[in-house]
Amino acid sequence: MPHTRKPNAVRLEFAPDSLVQTNLSGAAFTGDWLWVAGDEACGLDRLRRLDAVGREALRFGEVRDFPLADLLDLPGKADEEADLEGMAMADGYLWVVGSHGLKRKNAKPDRGHADNAKRLAKVALDGNRRLLACLPIEPDAQGEPCLVRQAQDGRRALRLKGDVQANLLTRVLVGDPHFGPYMAIPGKDNGFDIEGLAVDGRRLLLGLRGPVLRGWSALLEIAVEAHGDQLRMVPIDESSTLLRKHFLQLDGLGIRDLHFSGDDLYILAGPTMVLNGDIRVFKWPLARPTMKANREPVRFETALTESVSLPHGRGTNRAEAICDLPPAISGGKPCWLVLYDAPGADRRDGEHTVFGDLLRHD
Repeated sequence: MPHTRKPNAVRLEFAPDSLVQTNLSGAAFTGDWLWVAGDEACGLDRLRRLDAVGREALRFGEVRDFPLADLLDLPGKADEEADLEGMAMADGYLWVVGSHGLKRKNAKPDRGHADNAKRLAKVALDGNRRLLACLPIEPDAQGEPCLVRQAQDGRRALRLKGDVQANLLTRVLVGDPHFGPYMAIPGKDNGFDIEGLAVDGRRLLLGLRGPVLRGWSALLEIAVEAHGDQLRMVPIDESSTLLRKHFLQLDGLGIRDLHFSGDDLYILAGPTMVLNGDIRVFKWPLARPTMKANREPVRFETALTESVSLPHGRGTNRAEAICDLPPAISGGKPCWLVLYDAPGADRRDGEHTVFGDLLRHD
C-alpha cells in the first residue's frame, strides 16, 4: 500500500483558454502524455511531459484541448458541461464517464433571502452529464497521441445509447430497489453521483460517490459492447444479469476514483456531500478475479485495507483523481499521480498552474 507522499511534486501548466483549468477530476497516461478531465468542462486536455523548472519532480504543459463535441454526437449542447468524473485507459481507448447526477443551485452571498430560497429549490439535469463513452487514441503526423472520432484502423468514438433525459444505465437504475429512489436527488445531496471508472475488458466498474447507504459505498458492474455507432449494455455473463452491485465498507465514505493495479483495485474515497473530511485510499485485494468468479447480483465486501489519508483544506484541496505513472516516468518504482479539485493557494503558481502529488505504493 502507499507509504510515501511527495506533495506538489507534479507541475501542470494550463493556458488561459484551456478547457480544463483547476478543478481536476480525472487523469490517465499515454506514455509521456497526460490526459486530464475537469468537472466544469465539456472536453479533455492533453499535456506533454516537459523538463522540470523548479523543485518539482515532474512537469507537464503545452496543453491541447479536445472538445467532446468534436468527437461525439452529444446528448446535450456542445458547450454544456459534462461533469466528467472518471477516466480509464484500455485497449487504445480513453474511457470517460460523467456524474450522471442532478445538480441543485446554491445560495449566493450577494442575493437576498427570498432569491436564495428560490435558487436552493431549483434542481436541473445537464444532458451531457449522462455520458459514458470510449474515445480512440491515434498518433498524428508528428507521432503525438490524439483523440479522434474515427481512427484509421476503424475504431470509432462511441457513447452509451441515450438522450438528454436518460441512457440505458439510468433506465435500469430507475427501477432498482437500492438506487431508484436516489435518481431524483442531486448528487451533492447524497443522491446518485458517479465519480470513479475502471475498465476490465468489456466490463466497466462505476464507483458511486453517492448514495452511501447505511455506511455502505457502492460499486456498479456492467458490460458494454459496440452496436453500430453506439454502446449497448449486454449481459455480464451467462446469467443474463445487466447490473451487479458491490457494496463496500469504506467507513461511510463515497468513491472518488478507481484504479486497477494488477488484480487489485484501489479506491480513492471521500465525503459524499460537500464536507471537509477524510480522503483516503483503500485496497481491495484480488478484486479482478473475485468479480470474474462472482455470480451473485449483489454482494458485500469487507476485506478492504486502508492505506493512507490524503490532505484536504477547508473547501480546497480535495483529491479526486489517482492513476499509475508509466514505468518510464516513475523509473520503474510503483507510483501514483494524485490530482486535486479546488486547489488552494499552496497548490497553485499563478492563475493557470497547479500542482499534484506523487504517492509511492507497493
